[in-house]
Amino acid sequence: QVQLVESGGGLVQAGGSLRLSCAASGSIFSLNTMGWYRQAPGKQRELVASITNGGSTNYADSVTGRFTISRDSAKNLVDLQMNSLKPEDTAVYYCNYHRLVLGRIRYDEYWGQGTQVTVSS
Repeated sequence: QVQLVESGGGLVQAGGSLRLSCAASGSIFSLNTMGWYRQAPGKQRELVASITNGGSTNYADSVTGRFTISRDSAKNLVDLQMNSLKPEDTAVYYCNYHRLVLGRIRYDEYWGQGTQVTVSS
């Protein structure tokens, strides 16, 4: 079992910054991928950014250049630095942990409870 606890959400004006943090605990395997997803009302949950144990990152086109994901594997922490925030970034942000089979099939997947990010105009 893996537990994920998010923090750092809040209300910010357009152009501002927030830093989200996710702390993982439990039976954590060294080979894993962690990341952030978000879901706005009436929309599908979408990937924001992910990072492997080796440091390989993946970003949504809409956040590339504005957001930065990082991790401290020794401490089982993953952060998302969000700069130049836009109203369309408003959503509930969820931390994710999973492992991969054949480099693409997810298993042992866990989610945090979510943290609200609201960006005002």
